[in-house]
Amino acid sequence: MAQHGSRLVVPIDVTKKPRQQKLPLHNRWHPDIPPVAQVTVGEVFRVEMVDFSGGGITKEYTAEDIKYSDQSVVHYLSGPIKVVDEEGEAAKPGDLLAVEICNLGPLPGDEWGFTAIFDRENGGGFLTDHFPCATKAIWYFEGIYAYSPHIPGVRFPGITHPGIIGTAPSMELLNIWNEREKELEENGLKSLRLCEVLHSRPLANLPSTKGCLLGKIPEGTQEWEKIANEAARTIPGRENGGNCDIKNLSRGSKIYLPVFVEGANFSTGDMHFSQGDGEVSFCGAIEMSGFLELKCEIIRGGMKEYLTPMGPTPLHVNPIFEIGPMEPRFSEWLVFEGISVDESGRQHYLDASVAYKRAVLNAIDYLSKFGYSKEQVYLLLSCCPCEGRISGIVDAPNAVATLAIPTAIFDQDIRPKTKKVPVGPRVVRNPDIPRCSYDGDLPITKNPGATG
Repeated sequence: MAQHGSRLVVPIDVTKKPRQQKLPLHNRWHPDIPPVAQVTVGEVFRVEMVDFSGGGITKEYTAEDIKYSDQSVVHYLSGPIKVVDEEGEAAKPGDLLAVEICNLGPLPGDEWGFTAIFDRENGGGFLTDHFPCATKAIWYFEGIYAYSPHIPGVRFPGITHPGIIGTAPSMELLNIWNEREKELEENGLKSLRLCEVLHSRPLANLPSTKGCLLGKIPEGTQEWEKIANEAARTIPGRENGGNCDIKNLSRGSKIYLPVFVEGANFSTGDMHFSQGDGEVSFCGAIEMSGFLELKCEIIRGGMKEYLTPMGPTPLHVNPIFEIGPMEPRFSEWLVFEGISVDESGRQHYLDASVAYKRAVLNAIDYLSKFGYSKEQVYLLLSCCPCEGRISGIVDAPNAVATLAIPTAIFDQDIRPKTKKVPVGPRVVRNPDIPRCSYDGDLPITKNPGATG
């Protein structure tokens, strides 16, 4: 008789630390991290995962854990998982791995999450030059809805999704990553012109043994030392998928991942209850522990068939994502525009990052008129289901970016009126959002035309 329902392949106990889990977790990409489980195409299987910090960030109403968070340990991933076909033959380099998300959600009994702003000296965020202080909001879940005592007057359905899902790189691809990111770290400030207003953040996160967790490989061994010095951090998305943070990858979605090693060895983690496009505060979704129920297919030779290399080797490819049918039905949006002119009035050439920064700042300043602090709005725009767009990228000199916010998430009308700005009767100003002081000496950017 056929088995129905999912088979649990990676269990998680949220009362235990990442290193104490039944199946070891990992927080780096490397081809030699061995798989902890094996699945067959066509079967539905369940993968559980800790939040990206492995419980390092707590539900306590304090931002101290954010200010002093250990950035060397992110992200804790469940896997790697080896995929084989019905005959037991593993996925091979050059194949395409199709991963369908059948179901997902928070782990039962752990239905809460957090959104935060990292301290500028410890990770920062998209607007770290405006918001340098570590800040945190706790969210609680009511079925598909989330609400926060730290950002009152909003409640919204989450588009729950994994922030990270990706396959293991080959050694050749890993070397490509490390070489190009090292070049950026060493020479980027001298050579780059685009996005230069964002250079107050690290340009790249290179391999480091600090905080490194490599699954089944015993720490302290010669093998561990070698791999730890080569393994890529999980922070950016790359050719293998990884930390793409695509908020619409929810139930019914399918991810087509390139296979670089035998078995594919895919991993997943960084579960989000909800996220806004761009995840602008960096610790910016509603971060949580969670589970995925998945089903895989192997498309033999699919990389060459469907993926076009955008670089000098056949490895310079990118995944394809198929968005599922399950999303909230928002019908009314307030849209904020930004152009590639920075806060000093300086013109940038078709810089979409500057344009999106302006759009987000415009939205923050506007919504702060309705009973919110700017930190509250920054956190909200990072985690609510808002839509970011590049609206124009050809009309020199200005790129145009937009940020659309669903008006239904608020318990007051936030549209412009002929009368003065109203404050909704149920919106309470809450200045007690968990926040730490900024103790660094980097300059803070001020928008001379902004309110407050």
